[in-house]
Amino acid sequence: MTKQEALFEYLLRIGDNSLIIGHRMGEWCGHGPILEQDIALINIALDHIGQARNWLQLACTVEGKGRTEDDLAYLRDAYDFRNVLLCEQPNGHWGDTLVRGFLFDTFNYEFTKAMTQSSNSDMADIAQKSLKEISYHKNYSCDWMIRLGDGTEESHEKMQHALENLWKYSGELFRMDEVDEMMIQEGIGVDLNEIKKEWDKTVNETLEEATLKRPEDGWMQKGGKKGVHTEYLGYILAEMQFLPRAYPDAKW
Repeated sequence: MTKQEALFEYLLRIGDNSLIIGHRMGEWCGHGPILEQDIALINIALDHIGQARNWLQLACTVEGKGRTEDDLAYLRDAYDFRNVLLCEQPNGHWGDTLVRGFLFDTFNYEFTKAMTQSSNSDMADIAQKSLKEISYHKNYSCDWMIRLGDGTEESHEKMQHALENLWKYSGELFRMDEVDEMMIQEGIGVDLNEIKKEWDKTVNETLEEATLKRPEDGWMQKGGKKGVHTEYLGYILAEMQFLPRAYPDAKW
């Protein structure tokens, strides 16, 4: 694998994470538990989509084949996507969405903060531009984990159950391979082992305040970074990609 190929793959992973979880959050439009939170989730979704566009635009530039971010979003099949499996998990109930967001947002904040120091100036600039938004995402998720975890008996039970169901997807966030190693050697990428330490600290502190029990680190699901996904991604793409595939010449 060349440096260019590794960089393209690395950018796809970052961009696809934002794109897919952004689409998931967008599915809450008009379905939030209260109006204020409905609007908050849509704003978060738009943040993710905007970040995805920046990362995927850069990926197209690195690839050098004339593709656009729209081509990457709408004209790839599931096995070409590189998002982690956590991002494609269904919304479920309010607690499921919050826990999924908490696990990812806490990671994404530490990852993006570290990425601001990348030797690739374009990537560092995108990370710096995104960090304020992602900081809000993390604070929002942590606040709701505490509010509902340390809330009523019912809210506590639902949050604990959601945490236990989604925990097995958290390990993939920190799984490194030859792409990560090459990017670290070049000073471009982030050492996920270091990110894991900060993630553990924030997660442990938040769960303690939320009176939630951290699940045991057992077997972890993986595959998304290599293009092996759950069936949920297929349903996402069927909805997200329908218009550009059915009407490829359509213009706004």
